[in-house]
Amino acid sequence: MKNSLHLALSIGVAASVSLAAFAVDTPQFRGPNRDGIFAEKGLLKSWPVDGPALAWKVENVGKGYSSVSDVNGTVYVPGMLEENIGYIIALDANGKEKWRAPYGEETLDKQAPGARSTPTIDGDRLYVMTGKGTLTCMSAKDGKQVWQVDLFKKFQSTPTSWGFSESPLIHGDLIYATPGGKDAALVALNKMTGETVWTTKGFSEASAYCSPAIFKFGEKEVLVTMTGKSVVGIEPATGKVLWNHVHETDYDIHAVTPAVSGNILYYTGGYGSGGGALEVAADGASVKPLWSDKNLDCQHHGVIVLDGYIYGTGHKNSKLMCLELKTGKLMWSTDEVTQGDILFADGMLYVYEGPKKGIVHLVKPNPEKFEHVASFAVPEGKDKHWAFPAIANGRLYIRHAGNLYAYNIAAK
Repeated sequence: MKNSLHLALSIGVAASVSLAAFAVDTPQFRGPNRDGIFAEKGLLKSWPVDGPALAWKVENVGKGYSSVSDVNGTVYVPGMLEENIGYIIALDANGKEKWRAPYGEETLDKQAPGARSTPTIDGDRLYVMTGKGTLTCMSAKDGKQVWQVDLFKKFQSTPTSWGFSESPLIHGDLIYATPGGKDAALVALNKMTGETVWTTKGFSEASAYCSPAIFKFGEKEVLVTMTGKSVVGIEPATGKVLWNHVHETDYDIHAVTPAVSGNILYYTGGYGSGGGALEVAADGASVKPLWSDKNLDCQHHGVIVLDGYIYGTGHKNSKLMCLELKTGKLMWSTDEVTQGDILFADGMLYVYEGPKKGIVHLVKPNPEKFEHVASFAVPEGKDKHWAFPAIANGRLYIRHAGNLYAYNIAAK
């Protein structure tokens, strides 16, 4: 399948030079630390009426809702092509294709067909999971397969309604995933070989579309994610379950990676279930509830924890809002911005409003009031506006309806 590449007139040598000053890579889902905070500096603090300039657009990247990773001058985007086969498409900084390579069968789910997993880039390797639960390690240079493991079969996973949607987590020599199998809700594999290192013996909850993260409490590292019924803390070296806190929601959808600030851990779910905060012990080995909240029922769009406050959008309560992290107090909410993905870079919040609106908002984070700065519309398309945006190297990446858009957001 041939790409159609459209380069905006604004891009040129001068733009490439200016972008270099702000070059910060993003190697995985939701930024370098998986918290929705991107390390860019020198970005625009406002946009023209029509939005930031389009650097380039690549068509036919395939069906899917994955985000992109941008590392060492290469943009990696997964997409379902040729009916049900997932491909990684590697692009250069100008959107020109470098290579493409298959990584496995993707899901044909009617509501969300195609790729869901954002590639994790680690050194010279790339890791991606299919919606059917196959984890693949590939060369980041040319896409050649290194190893592949069918997690669904190997760990006898409990089927989920909409397939697997997590992005692999790498820490040290291990890669972590959540197959949701018997005695294997979570597993760790050797990242070089794909061999099993541990499984969560005695903990068998179903996978819940959540990408795990590792946090540090005192000197203790804890692997944290959400499963079908719980938010759970795991010892990353051994797979020992340190604690789990029950939080139920409709359809067992827990797709929001928990967020941490200090010793406070925040979790949330959609369908009116809301969320809450846990106080994590100094040694990371236990938790106690601090508060619960029904206002922010984030379905799968992520939250930002910043300077003691939580920013995110609700599901049934479809508004952008701000909560105080220590207490759960609702600081403000607005229906000017409804349900959408949220990220942060260089002092500003970006909210990609969906599933049908396709409006990108620039918002100044302020716990005292809602401060809207600018917005623009992503071009029309029949698909849902669900793919999480990414910011890297002076660009805002938006994936929609089989196209990938790269907007110049670096200040000149």
